[in-house]
Amino acid sequence: MTRRSRRSLAATLVALIGVIGCVLVATSAVQLLLGERPVLDYDAVAAWLHATRWEALPVAIGGGLLAAVGLVVLLAAVLPGRALVLPLSGGSSRVVKAGASRRSITGSLRSAAESADGVESAKVRLRRGSVTAKVRGGRLAADDVATQVRQAMEDQLDRIAPARRPRVKVRVRSTA
Repeated sequence: MTRRSRRSLAATLVALIGVIGCVLVATSAVQLLLGERPVLDYDAVAAWLHATRWEALPVAIGGGLLAAVGLVVLLAAVLPGRALVLPLSGGSSRVVKAGASRRSITGSLRSAAESADGVESAKVRLRRGSVTAKVRGGRLAADDVATQVRQAMEDQLDRIAPARRPRVKVRVRSTA
């Protein structure tokens, strides 16, 4: 069970642009029906468009921008988002599909890293195939701290039992 993030930003931008266009057209139509001067003057826009040639620079720039925006929105819709819930390996036959949130796994691994001897603070980053811990320690040698943190994080990963076990990387920065 892998739950991925929604593409709400791309959808919101497309919807917002559509709503703005609809509001402009509807406002102009109502103003024309009431006999007032419209916000969006159809005759002026049509005259400008008829006078513009296909080879003109504004047409090329506008077409390029629209193509780029369309490609970005298409890629945002097609490419999968970052996994929010990561699958866990089912230890028993009763548990068919189980998952843990990325935030809870990261917090659990950070807590394990901070519990190692000689660690003052830790920042943990969970990527697709690896977990990186940036640790700040001062009392022990950097190699000893790195070994202890790696062991603590691997023990915690054994308890969590993710379906795909990430590689553990540890970077120690000494404060002493």
